[in-house]
Amino acid sequence: MKRVAAFGRFWYDFVVGDDWTIAVGVVAAVALTALAAHHGLAAWPILPLAVAALLTWSVSRVQPSATSHPSVPPTTAPPPAPSHEPPDLDDAVPGDDA
Repeated sequence: MKRVAAFGRFWYDFVVGDDWTIAVGVVAAVALTALAAHHGLAAWPILPLAVAALLTWSVSRVQPSATSHPSVPPTTAPPPAPSHEPPDLDDAVPGDDA
């Protein structure tokens, strides 16, 4: 019985993973595609559009925004680049250790 339970846990983790809402969205998209195909409609664009929408929605839920984390300071501009002016060679004379 342990092997059957382990097999079930594997498939649950594989299909559902960390986000059950994505799994439900994929099942709904497959069902909608099957329903559209059954009624003779063009069903091919449903799954790609559903995957794009689910991916966009999933990423937007976890992507931090500046207003959602007020404890995080806003990013600042990088420091200015060093000056590329040639060095003043009048002060450094080779062989003059004085």
